[in-house]
Amino acid sequence: MTRSILLPLTTALALCASVLAAAGAEPKSIRIGYAISKTGPYVEGAESIVLSNYRLWVKDVNDAGGIMLTSIGRRVPIEVIEYDDQSSDLEAFRAIERLATTDKVDFILPPWGTHLNMVVAPLFNRYGYPQLPGASGPPEGASAPKDPWPYSFFSLGRSTDKAKEMIEVLVRLRQQGKIGNDVAMMHVADSFGANLGTPARAFFKREKFNLVSDRTYPLGTRDMRPMLKSAMQPKPDAFIAFSYPGDTFAITEQAIELNFNPKVFYTGVATASPSYRQRFGANVEGVMGIGGANVNSPALQAYFRHHTEVIGREPDRWASPVTYALLQILQQSIEQVGKIDREAVVERIRTQTFETIMGPVKFEGNMLNRAWHVGQWQNGEFYGVAPVTMPGAQPILFPKPAWRAGE
Repeated sequence: MTRSILLPLTTALALCASVLAAAGAEPKSIRIGYAISKTGPYVEGAESIVLSNYRLWVKDVNDAGGIMLTSIGRRVPIEVIEYDDQSSDLEAFRAIERLATTDKVDFILPPWGTHLNMVVAPLFNRYGYPQLPGASGPPEGASAPKDPWPYSFFSLGRSTDKAKEMIEVLVRLRQQGKIGNDVAMMHVADSFGANLGTPARAFFKREKFNLVSDRTYPLGTRDMRPMLKSAMQPKPDAFIAFSYPGDTFAITEQAIELNFNPKVFYTGVATASPSYRQRFGANVEGVMGIGGANVNSPALQAYFRHHTEVIGREPDRWASPVTYALLQILQQSIEQVGKIDREAVVERIRTQTFETIMGPVKFEGNMLNRAWHVGQWQNGEFYGVAPVTMPGAQPILFPKPAWRAGE
């Protein structure tokens, strides 16, 4: 009889211990880590596009009580671990590995830029973390991003498509009799620049444009005058620079200084930033650049206002809304799974449709096939102009007005 009483008591105690252990194992937070360029040549783009949106999203989620985990029936806040990758391949690689193996964070957010994302993508895939970069193109040469890296998801479209769309803009202008065949090009000598410059050369050749000046420059170059003078000499109708933020500002400033006034003037990353407009005033009118947005979208207008109120500055009209939308996708995927299960979250990202500030989006072959490739400043706003099939695409303003002295 004594034994029959003790057995249920033992079972009950074991059950209680199991329940208490399970309760103790409930996550008090979701630990999210990232390495971001807080120093070095990538800092302008990293802080203005990626880091500002990481901080905005974390604040928005935590102000709402956290991310809902149905497995425990409550919301849990985000806890952040942040490292400076120093704009360095080695430091970015080390930091991501540290987050995965030493810190053992629940999720990792990607760094800024195509180059660093290509460097760390193998680590995301080795350790089974979803990689959702809002400021990076996909790997070139694969039929789909998932072929080399099944855990990586890209949203800005292929570099080849960006180069092709810009050249198709020139083709249409030439068909209309507005420009001739002479084009000048320059690009930064890293993965980003090469991934755009190489296909651009092929497209120029195919479309029978004359590439009258073709220069590359090392990352961190700020004196662009020798290259701009080389581009000016043959008097091209169009000038294209596949440039990073600091380069974009230097190229524009020195083109104004040299009075280099082609009918089409295109620069790269940061052309879509309000800080570009603030720096160059009325001279931004007609300037084309990489990116764009459907700025008349009510959802995007609300996001622009919210970002400005919280961060203290406007977001850019390209990668910023994409970055925030990807964070919304990550949150929705976690909440749909209801627990911290990276494999299940990756499967949700791969297969589901998500409601975001960009509207409903769905990955196909680990890529969102609805990216803006060319935008233009018109009346103080940076509109998407290509692809022309994108919702909200604006007609091109041509020609770019001449630079105004003193602006």
